[in-house]
Amino acid sequence: MAETRGARSRAQHLGPERRRPQVLDAALAIAVQDGIGAVNVGSVASHLGVTRPVIYACFSDRVEMVEALLDREGGALLDSMLDALHSTGGSSGPQEAFVQGFRSMLAAVAANPAPWRLMFTGEPDPAVSARFRQAREHLKQRSTEWFRPAVRAWWQTSDLDRKLPVLIELFLCSCEAAVRSLLAGADGWTADELGEFMGRATYRAFKDA
Repeated sequence: MAETRGARSRAQHLGPERRRPQVLDAALAIAVQDGIGAVNVGSVASHLGVTRPVIYACFSDRVEMVEALLDREGGALLDSMLDALHSTGGSSGPQEAFVQGFRSMLAAVAANPAPWRLMFTGEPDPAVSARFRQAREHLKQRSTEWFRPAVRAWWQTSDLDRKLPVLIELFLCSCEAAVRSLLAGADGWTADELGEFMGRATYRAFKDA
């Protein structure tokens, strides 16, 4: 008990700015394991072994803490997806570009799966769903900007304005399917193997459009 009191006393001395990332890390761990509904000031304090005032020094209430968590994790996931999209710029051809993009995205998933689990496989929650939709819409816009000139240059696809929205939706659904499959750990896929498989499959869909 004395050791716990000592740990709690030291925790308070970190200060809110240094403590906030740890609070959000704890909130993420709880959300991934038990759902976002299980994240509250008490559960986070217990997870960190500190008192509730330590958490309240960082966030005024549960709502502010959860909003900060979803902002952080949603932003990080969107950045990873955009980085994957941009990683294709140096590819020698369209098939390599698709494969490289999927591999880059899935490597990010494998390196840090917790936020992806929160957004992709966690319990349905309105707050999580709203962030997911926002990130997806932003990625949809950026993907459209990237793919429109690329598809024209690679295949001179006819009636592109009509087909591109469908192709972008197919691309986003393929990304989501790849992430969920890797997180599920089914059939022993590695990030590289699944990235190549999904990249080639999505490439063929665009090529044959």
